[in-house]
Amino acid sequence: MFNGVFNLFAKKPTPDELVRKWSTGVRRQQREIDRQLTRIKAEEKKVEQSIKQMAKKDDRASCKILAKGLVNSRKHREKIAMNKVRLNSILLELNHQASYLKVVGSLQQSTKVLKAVNQLMRVPELQRIMMEFSREMTKAGIIGEMTDEVMDEIADEDMDEDETEEEINREVDKVVAEVTNGMLGEIGNVPVKSTGNSKAENRPEAEEDADSDLDIGLDNMQARLSALRS
Repeated sequence: MFNGVFNLFAKKPTPDELVRKWSTGVRRQQREIDRQLTRIKAEEKKVEQSIKQMAKKDDRASCKILAKGLVNSRKHREKIAMNKVRLNSILLELNHQASYLKVVGSLQQSTKVLKAVNQLMRVPELQRIMMEFSREMTKAGIIGEMTDEVMDEIADEDMDEDETEEEINREVDKVVAEVTNGMLGEIGNVPVKSTGNSKAENRPEAEEDADSDLDIGLDNMQARLSALRS
């Protein structure tokens, strides 16, 4: 009860204080994205090293599995980087608002902020703070109601195109060629359950145990990449 009374008479933040608060929040999220991108890149480096090791053994099936994971990880990293770009567009607009505020004494409505906030609201890690921004910015007059035009722009930019198996295989070939300097040629059509090496029959038990350890290593590598994309 008393908290409600205190909140009723609490001093409302000034537009200048709100802009500083939002800017601080945006920078904090940008730093978190930078840390996330660093973790993903480090894991991708490990996968690239594993692909090189598999290529030396002519293990094409394992190379394909790892390369597919690397392709997906890079696409996910691009999406995360785009979120940082959108955060930066909000920050630039807030800097503009701060300058406008000094001259005019009030904040102005911004379609750029409206669009970026609504796009970032769809990102699970950013949803809570973007919803908070949306409420506060609506009250402050920076963002207004969503228009059909803005909704269409968001839908167009967020649309993911479905890739065919042939397109995926081409991307896999491109990644393997890049990582191994063309050592294996095209492997996109290699079955992922292939034994890879034609000399695999009648091998000593020690070699089979080594392959078993390798399979576990591949599974762990894929699991780490998947965890970074979640």
